Amino acid sequence: MMEKKMVMEWARLLMNYKFALDEVETKLTILNEELQFVQHYNPIEHLKTRIKTPESISEKLLRKGLEVTTANAIAHIRDIAGVRVTCSFSADVYHVYEMISRQSDVQVLEVKDYIQNPKPNGYQSLHVIIQIPVFLSDRIEHVNVEIQLRTVAMDFWASLEHKIYYQFHEDMPESIREQLKDTAHMIASLDQRMMGLNEEVKRLANPLSGLLRS
Repeated sequence: MMEKKMVMEWARLLMNYKFALDEVETKLTILNEELQFVQHYNPIEHLKTRIKTPESISEKLLRKGLEVTTANAIAHIRDIAGVRVTCSFSADVYHVYEMISRQSDVQVLEVKDYIQNPKPNGYQSLHVIIQIPVFLSDRIEHVNVEIQLRTVAMDFWASLEHKIYYQFHEDMPESIREQLKDTAHMIASLDQRMMGLNEEVKRLANPLSGLLRS
C-alpha cells in the first residue's frame, strides 16, 4: 500500500510540472505568433520541452546528499521541468526573456547569463528559473520551470559538445577542450556578425526608420 501511495505521489508531482510546462509553452507560442502577426517577425525558431524522470530526480537528490522525497525534489531541484528556446539572434534571446518576465503571473527566481559570461568551456545560453501558478481543481500550486534561451548557433555548439563530452566524460583530451572553446568563440563572433547583418538588412529595407527615430 505504501509503495502505491509513493507512486501516486510522484505521479502527481510530475503531473503538476507537466501542467506548468504546458502553460509556459503556451505563453511563448502566443508571444511568438503575436510578433509574427504584428511585426511580421518571429524571434523563436524552436521550442523543446522536457521533464526529468523520477530516476534522474532521485540521482540528483542523492548527489546532493538528500533523501529521495517529493518534498526535497520541490525544494531543492529547480529544473525538473525545462523549456529550451532557440532564437535567431542573441538580441531575440533577451527580448523573449523580457517579454516573459513582464507577465504578471510569472515570478523570476534566478537568472544565469552565460552569454555575457560564458562557462569556462565556452558554453553560452541564458538560463532563467521562473515560478508560475498552476490552477488545479482544489488548489493553486506554484511550480518552478527552467527556461534556457540560446541562438541557433549556440544550440548547434551545445548539442555537439554534449555528444563529444559523453564520448570522453572526464577524460576529454585538453586539445579537444581547447578546440571546443575556440569554436565557441567563433560561434559567438558569427552570432554578432549575423545580428549586425540583420540590422543592416532591416535598415536598408526601411530607410526612413532611422530618420523617424531621430
